[in-house]
Amino acid sequence: MQPIQTKFFDYGKEQTDYLSIADPVLGAAISRIGKIERVVMPDPFTALVYAIVGQLISAKAVHTIWENMQIKLGELTPQRLASVTADDIQRCGLTMKKAVCIHQIAEAIVQGKLDLNELNELPDEDVIRKLMALKGVGRWTAEMLLLHAYERPDIVSWGDVAIRRGMMKLYGLEGLTKDQFEQYRAGYSPYGSVASIYLWVISFE
Repeated sequence: MQPIQTKFFDYGKEQTDYLSIADPVLGAAISRIGKIERVVMPDPFTALVYAIVGQLISAKAVHTIWENMQIKLGELTPQRLASVTADDIQRCGLTMKKAVCIHQIAEAIVQGKLDLNELNELPDEDVIRKLMALKGVGRWTAEMLLLHAYERPDIVSWGDVAIRRGMMKLYGLEGLTKDQFEQYRAGYSPYGSVASIYLWVISFE
């Protein structure tokens, strides 16, 4: 099985110090938890496929499907996934809708109609807009690519249930409105991605 290239999200004291001053409640959590090593995938195609696999399913299910894909399909490159059928991808445990989406994206890259590396030259919202034009890719999936492949510094996703749950736990809230979310998100800027990394951990505590 070909290993997937990964690394840790690049951040340090500058980001955590800023967040701790901007939001002392989050700062206390950062101090308590310490440095979090968040695994990211530098290859945008791999990261996008992983995000599509992860849509609306548990982390355990994602792990199982991801392993199945690597065992049954081999190296998860656009060339490889374009060369198999959507049925082949679906048999790894995905829905047919997700399998078709992944297959079509792989084909678009192979045919030169899509260049995920070029997208990294664009501002966040432009990347999101272009990715959402792809069938089966919504805003959450696009935001996960921005954080987990491009390592954009200021991504906090309203569409991520765990991030919202982390906010509610951190601030002792029984519910969370979009306006409240936006206020917190604005407070984390320009280092929202690091806040997200901590909120994910807090959500599962």
